[in-house]
Order: sequence, then structure tokens, then C-alpha cells
Amino acid sequence: MNKVIKTSLSLSILLFTGVMGAQETEKLPDTQVEPQEITVEESAISKKDTVNNFTKIKLDGIAAVVGDYVILESDIEKTLIDLKNQGASTADITRCGLLGKLMEDRLYAHQAVQDSILVSDDEVNATGDRQLQQLVAQIGSMEKVLNYYKKDDEVSFREDLYEINKLRMLSEKMQNKIISEIEITPEEVRQFFNKIPEDERPVFGAELEIAQIVKEPKASEEEKQKVIDKLNEIRADIIENDASFSVKAILYSQDPGSKSKGGFYSMTRETPFVKEFKDVAFSMREGEISEPFETDFGYHIIFVEKIRGRELDLRHILISPEISQSELNNARKELDSIRQGVIDEKFTFAQAALNFSDEKETKFDGGLLRNPSDFSSRFELTKMEPSLYNQVRDIKDNEISRPIMENDPRGGGPKYKIMKITNRFDEHVANFSQDYIKIQELALREKQFNAIRKWMENHIKDTYVSVNAANKDCDFANNWIKN
Repeated sequence: MNKVIKTSLSLSILLFTGVMGAQETEKLPDTQVEPQEITVEESAISKKDTVNNFTKIKLDGIAAVVGDYVILESDIEKTLIDLKNQGASTADITRCGLLGKLMEDRLYAHQAVQDSILVSDDEVNATGDRQLQQLVAQIGSMEKVLNYYKKDDEVSFREDLYEINKLRMLSEKMQNKIISEIEITPEEVRQFFNKIPEDERPVFGAELEIAQIVKEPKASEEEKQKVIDKLNEIRADIIENDASFSVKAILYSQDPGSKSKGGFYSMTRETPFVKEFKDVAFSMREGEISEPFETDFGYHIIFVEKIRGRELDLRHILISPEISQSELNNARKELDSIRQGVIDEKFTFAQAALNFSDEKETKFDGGLLRNPSDFSSRFELTKMEPSLYNQVRDIKDNEISRPIMENDPRGGGPKYKIMKITNRFDEHVANFSQDYIKIQELALREKQFNAIRKWMENHIKDTYVSVNAANKDCDFANNWIKN
């Protein structure tokens, strides 16, 4: 493994807590491990020991203390269980490595408190509320959730969630503060690249640049009115007959992201929803149900369940008008005509995208697609979404696909598009000019990693740290064992 990749992985591990916390659907740690002897990995000899090596350890002892935080032996096992629940590979994870990670998190949180970095109770409790709502939706009822986690009552479970989430949020805010102002200059990128030995430079996989022209058939006014009437009927039943908005959302909503959760979303002004949706949501009072309104995805009604300062808990129902077959056929025929015009050199693909495409995100850039992972124009074949890969895998250079029908996974009606491979990059060793953006990201990660490592070294010296005798043989990444 070369130096660049090592740096990237190290930073990924160091920022693991922040990454997990940023996910939209938060998975919860298993907060219930019985205080008895259970099997965990053999630990304190070497980093190379894995979870396949086991020994018996009492889980109610103190593993370490960092500042004001105590880490129990049981916390190590709980973290391993959580990683497995998240679907992470634990093959190369050691007990010592987990303890070191827990100590890092506690040091971040401890210093956040010292630096007066605050996490409000409302913010922590709101996160716990969302987690509980997600669990109830997944498992079926609060009673089943409590039984699954072996909790006697909801209050004790919420207390556990509060402590877990507050620690995580403090740790994230401290890490973000450390790296928030770190920038990388072009000269630093050049120096970073030049110091990598040629035989250790990363290899980037085959990549494509892809452009498309999209036609989105529009529903008839009659179909739109049918949807509006249906939403008004649902709204009236909820207001007049006290019907459940959540049940109505499960039965009628066409939003795949919230249907199974009774239409539930928690959002702020910064949440990436379309402007029309946010404008309506933040103009409403708690307990109010909106009139039907339109976005690019169809027609909605919103019920504001709770307002917590700048955050809303809401439920919504989305219904998209039916697109007739004749409208679909017209869209396909129009794309066939556009395609032939490009082939006949009446206009270029980029000119056609600008003049004819219905996709606002791409039409002004020649139809060029952007990779959502880094907003570059390149898609690595081995990391491409299967649906996109299936659409482009048979397209040859300088060829334009026949019209392809696609359903928007976010909701909304079907659409047609034609696609073209505008550039193709074979697998290659990193090239400074060709791969500058990727090299810049690697250089920035190394700079962030070094800043975090320096911060960690300095604050370990200035913070009370105690590791119990059983863990002092651990080969920690940081100097936790003070001489």
C-alpha cells in the first residue's frame, strides 16, 4: 500500500465518527450488552490481532480514562457490535484499535467542552427523536424497540441515546474546528505529488465523461387536477374526520424516501430539498396542513408536526400526475429527431442540450453529468452506480444512444434521454495535470491528517489520561501511555 493511500485511510479512520453521524438514516449502537463475561477479541499484544482471536474479559471494568470521560471494557464490545450493525468489515479491527478510537473520541469531546464548543440539549434530543422514530418505523412499535434493546422503559432508552449522541456531536464539532480552516495551495499540491516515488503513485481506474439530453413529458391539465382533487380529499379527511396523516402517507404517497416512515422528514433551511417545498414548509405553523402545491416531483401536502427553533419535523404526501402513453411517445420521437440532427451535423450535442434539454442541472454545461461524490465530470467505471453503468456500457466513442426511458428514483414521472460518451480515460498511474483534482483532494487529506495528528499529540500531553494495566501493552497509534 503506497503512502498516499495510507494517509487517506488513516484520515478516514480518524474521522469515522463524523462520517457515521452525517448519514441521513442514523444507525444506533447496541446499547445493551449484559454485564457478564462475554467473548471478545484478544487484544493487547499487537495491531495484527483480529476479532478472530478471542479471550474472556470482564466487561464491567474501566479500560481507560480521558479527561472527564470513563471508557468501560463493555464500551469496546458495544462499538464492535455497532460496526457490525453498520455493515462495516471487522476482519482487520483489533480490540486495541477500537479502544484507541474511543479514546480519541473522548479527547475530542473533552476538549470541545474546554473550548466552549456547545451542543444544545434540543439538538441532541431532536437527533434521538429521529432515531426513535426510524426504529419504530423499522421494527413496528415502541414496545418492540424497547424489547429489542432490552430496555425497561422509553425514558432510560432516551437517556442512553442522549449520552451517545452528545458525545458524538461534541467530537464531530471539535474535529470540524480543527480542519475547518485548512486549505491547500496549488504549490502544496505540486510538492505533495512530487514527493511520491514514481513506483508508489496511485493508479486511477478507467473513467468516463458522460453527457445527456433529457425530455420530461408533461402531464395534461386534466391529470394534474385529478391529483389536486385527491390531495384535497385526503386533507379534508384528516382535518374533518381526524384521520391519520401518517397512515394516509403510507397508503398514497409516491415519495420513496419517506413513504414507509409515514411521510416523515426532519429538516432545516439548509436541508437539500427543492426551494418550493422549503418555502411552503417554513411558512406554516405547528399543526397546520398545507393546501396542495406543485414542485418538479409532483403535488404535495405538508403537515408540520413540530417546530424546534430552526428545525421542522413534518410529514408530507407526494402524488405525481399520470403521464399518458401518447406524451411518452412524443418525447421519444422528439429525442429521435434531436439525435438525428446531431448525427447530420446540423448542431452539436452541446448545442442540442442547451436548446432542447429539459434538465436544468446539465443543459447549460453541454449536457455534462457531474459525479455526486466530488462534483467532477468523471465517473470511474468500477464505482459507477449500476443503473448509470447499464445505460452507458454499450455506447461506443462518437456514438449517441437511442432514447432511454428512466424513472426518477426521487419521485416524479418517467422521462426519456439520449446519452453520449464525451471522453474516455483508461486506467493509468496518476498524472499531475490530468488528475489534478484527485491529487488535490489527497494532498488536502494529508494536510488535514497532519493537523489532527499534531493536535492529538499536543492535547494528549495536556489532558489527564489513564489506561488500565491490561491495556498498556496495546500498540496504540497515539501516545496514550505516558511515561
